[in-house]
Amino acid sequence: MASKNEHAVQPIRMVIADVDGTLVTQEKALTKRAAEAVWRLHQAGIQFSVTSGRPPRGMAMLIDPLKLTQPLAAFNGGVLIQPDLKTVVDQKFLPAGVPEKVMEAIGHHGLDVWVYTDTEWFVRDPNAAHVAREQWTVKFPPTVVKTFAGLLGRVAQIVGVSDDLDRVAKCEKDVQQAGGTHISAARSQPYYLDVTHSQANKGEVVLSISRLLNIPAAEIATVGDMPNDVLMFNKSGVSIAMGNASPEVQASATYVTSTNEQEGFANAIDKFVLNARSANV
Repeated sequence: MASKNEHAVQPIRMVIADVDGTLVTQEKALTKRAAEAVWRLHQAGIQFSVTSGRPPRGMAMLIDPLKLTQPLAAFNGGVLIQPDLKTVVDQKFLPAGVPEKVMEAIGHHGLDVWVYTDTEWFVRDPNAAHVAREQWTVKFPPTVVKTFAGLLGRVAQIVGVSDDLDRVAKCEKDVQQAGGTHISAARSQPYYLDVTHSQANKGEVVLSISRLLNIPAAEIATVGDMPNDVLMFNKSGVSIAMGNASPEVQASATYVTSTNEQEGFANAIDKFVLNARSANV
């Protein structure tokens, strides 16, 4: 485990964690140690929340085990919602005309397209790559449609999907150009390109939750594993990259923990948040 900043100046009052590749294992399981680490945060008076490219319903299975009380940031911040999954704190939809441009750019690279509104998940081919896996992960099925026409008024997120990882990387750059200042586009997995409103990204999640809870961003720690998590690393006082993150993502963080298969989240909480706090007392 490594760090590039041995001493956090501010005490940590909140932790925001990514979900897939961070809080859960590769099999999408929340381990006993991860749940216990969050319980210890609660005991220490440190707030905890999660942010993910998942839709709100896709995080439902975390709410009771982790006793979540603060808003969750779904769609990388496109929707901030209370743990009752009914009370929307904030939502940012893609501006009119933008979904069409984004889907055209994604289609140009031959990626499959998924569309998420605030409440629904639409796909054109239920047998396409990762649909079944995603359904198992988020615990609800997509609505299969022949066309996305008429469904683009409340788009929270568009996802480009392919197992050709180089193609996804190239598509990311083209979509960023096509959407310009209207969108935020970043890979949440090597095979997923998430496209949301320009202010719906994980950096904005840190700032939004900071404002909502009146906790300075410098007193927030973030934990993640993917390029889209670097945006929240840049806004928080302390950042922790998973051991399964790329070298580039690890280089962007204050600390590096073990992988999500080696209890990296729990280890990070114990070593870099709770131990750091006791050392500062």
